[in-house]
Amino acid sequence: MSVSARLAELGIELPAVAAPVAAYVPAVVRDGLVYTSGQLPFSDGVLPATGKVGAGVDADDANAFARTCALNALAAAADAAGGVDRIAGVLRVGGFVASVPDFTGQPGVINGASVVLGEIFGDAGRHVRAAVGVPVLPLDSPVEVEVTFILA
Repeated sequence: MSVSARLAELGIELPAVAAPVAAYVPAVVRDGLVYTSGQLPFSDGVLPATGKVGAGVDADDANAFARTCALNALAAAADAAGGVDRIAGVLRVGGFVASVPDFTGQPGVINGASVVLGEIFGDAGRHVRAAVGVPVLPLDSPVEVEVTFILA
């Protein structure tokens, strides 16, 4: 099944590619891979929340934000690769969670990205991953995700 067909089956419509907030591009194609820049959970150009997980941002909400980040990354990768059906799978996910010092649930938050990529790509969506807690992210976003995709 093609990626576009799988997205339709799941009822997922990819968002427009988020405009960069500084001097970089959303995604780059190199040597059979598509590397995305860190993606924030923009929805219709707006962050759904700001602040730290564990102090004002709920971990379950942050998990949903990580899912949005992954879909934003897929949109950026598809744009750079010439279409979503040119994406064959996922190699790596890097997740960053702006959190209070005693919050240790970063892996659960970033699962929002990993789970949706698995739903879309099946076995080809299995990937290596980092889930890192940080004190602050751009625009005070609670979550940021970068993804390395494999080209078809």
